[in-house]
Amino acid sequence: MDFSTYPDLFKFELADGVLTVTLNNPAQMNAISTVMDDELPRIFFEADRDKRVEIIVLTGEGRAFSAGGDLEGMKKNLDGIDNFLAGYRNGKRFMQLMLDTEKPIIAKVNGDAVGMGCTLALCADIVVASDGARFGDPHVRVGLAAGDGGAVFWPHNSGSANAKYFLMTGDLISATEAKEIGLIAKVVPQDGLDAEVARIIGRLKSNSSVAVRFSKSILNIPLRQALASSVDAGFALESISSQLPDHREAVHAFVEKRKPDFSRK
Repeated sequence: MDFSTYPDLFKFELADGVLTVTLNNPAQMNAISTVMDDELPRIFFEADRDKRVEIIVLTGEGRAFSAGGDLEGMKKNLDGIDNFLAGYRNGKRFMQLMLDTEKPIIAKVNGDAVGMGCTLALCADIVVASDGARFGDPHVRVGLAAGDGGAVFWPHNSGSANAKYFLMTGDLISATEAKEIGLIAKVVPQDGLDAEVARIIGRLKSNSSVAVRFSKSILNIPLRQALASSVDAGFALESISSQLPDHREAVHAFVEKRKPDFSRK
């Protein structure tokens, strides 16, 4: 990987076989901009091919992991479906690549992981969160169907009942509750997050790397199957909802700093 070819919206550190990828847009709580969305598939494609990389750690700069989609992207969606379809292709690719690479991926969730940011975290093999972090997929709050990876990873990790509740209400949950329902693996105090991730990296490195990689491949078979069976239909319904009045109202409400009124016709 040539890190110099990536925009400053990402930071990279490669040491002792561990590649740390940091989402670097803290002023926007690491919301996934169009530029970041375009680059995410390339990051995981190139990391998979780079023989120097043994383990990948994904985290966010500042007080959030990622707040999900950014406002500018949502505004562009109102002008037509082309921008949304580009995002769909990128989203599908980075999820497939994260599941397909045999290299273990750790999500170090330093703060809120919301929407696409939550999906990005849940694509990782091991999710470690600070006790102040929250998780959520509030697509419905902005008039969008929960059609991307959330509809795959939430039911797989936490069960159908929890997935339906949280994806249909759009409620955010604490990292502690996320662990209790099986959505994530570990919760630690904020000041212990780095140490816990380092401990897990040490445990992975102490095992046979081939056995760890093959184990990931086996464990991800049902996830890869679930993603393949539903991602296109999910994004199709989300694409349709992006062009309907409720999403337009939600974007206008966000710009005007008010609550959306979905009763408007």
